[in-house]
Amino acid sequence: MNPDPDPSAPTDSPLRLPLRPAASNRHDLVALGECMVRLSPAGPGRLEFARSLEVDVGGGEYNAAYAAARLGWRTAFASKLPDNPLAAIVLNHARAAGMDVRHVALEPHDGLGRANRVGLYFAEIGVGVRGGQALFDRGHSSASQMGPADVDWDALFTREGVGVLHSGGIFAVLSESTRATLQAAVTAARAAGSLVSYDLNFRASLATPERAAAINREFVAQSDVLIGSPEGFRALLGAAAPGPDTGLADLVAAVARAFPRLGIIAGTERTIRQGHRHDLGGFLMAGGSLIRDDGHRDLEIVDRVGTGDAFSAGILHGVLAGVSARRTLALALAHAALVHTTRGDTSQFSAAEVEALADGVGAAMRR
Repeated sequence: MNPDPDPSAPTDSPLRLPLRPAASNRHDLVALGECMVRLSPAGPGRLEFARSLEVDVGGGEYNAAYAAARLGWRTAFASKLPDNPLAAIVLNHARAAGMDVRHVALEPHDGLGRANRVGLYFAEIGVGVRGGQALFDRGHSSASQMGPADVDWDALFTREGVGVLHSGGIFAVLSESTRATLQAAVTAARAAGSLVSYDLNFRASLATPERAAAINREFVAQSDVLIGSPEGFRALLGAAAPGPDTGLADLVAAVARAFPRLGIIAGTERTIRQGHRHDLGGFLMAGGSLIRDDGHRDLEIVDRVGTGDAFSAGILHGVLAGVSARRTLALALAHAALVHTTRGDTSQFSAAEVEALADGVGAAMRR
């Protein structure tokens, strides 16, 4: 770890966002999005030559809530699925981590997947000079057809109580109905005093950069926490983005000026050495001050997919725990680094393990 020593950076005082009292909430965090069944060749094998596929689950918003549950928080997932065995894979996976799935709307399956289905995606893990890739098969999914009436938002946010609503740019662009669903959730969250967290996740297979940026701007303007990357922030700002030679501090400051409601702006900085070796650092702005952390150099990677969501979960962990900005960033990077070391989209790590890495505990065998 090599945190930025900038004296203007935030002190070690706790992050102070207007969280609802934990005692008044049933859920510390609720994620709204799509979760898919993931199919992968063993190791770094290629899809074209696979004779068997590993079954797992994953989806940006889901991954963050699952990770937060592993870190000890009370989490729930809101989505829509057909009532069939593939959906049961998702639901059972969530329940195993203690996630509440009562707000996942189930609908009868049409038997063919023509009208509704569980989305699938195929993940190929990169190694050496070959990068990884994801092939999506998610058309006509139940989640992509989710509408505002599929969840009782008043019951969720007012009667049950929620600390943070987390969603992002994948769910927002799936369809006009998911866009409307997210707006209904954000409106209910705002009315109940819940924080809103938004991840700029972008998928070129779902929308053009221009359409994604336009939709993202709608929701970022209503959010308290924004998570992304320097490239994502430039796309978000569009024509208003500072010049390409502008440093990170000026770029993040431009985002803060454009979206004054934001209390936290955070993201990762990644340098790709090889498909399985990256440098992973990050940044966080709170209270008008920016901190950076070099994080983990020459990180050896087993599976990169879902690590950005692990970073998001780490940021929200810091927000919910009320630790300092610097500690929050260190925990988020430690969590993301650990998730790089395991197969699958979702975190397999506890808060104690994340804290130990953030505190500098090395990779020696523990006996």
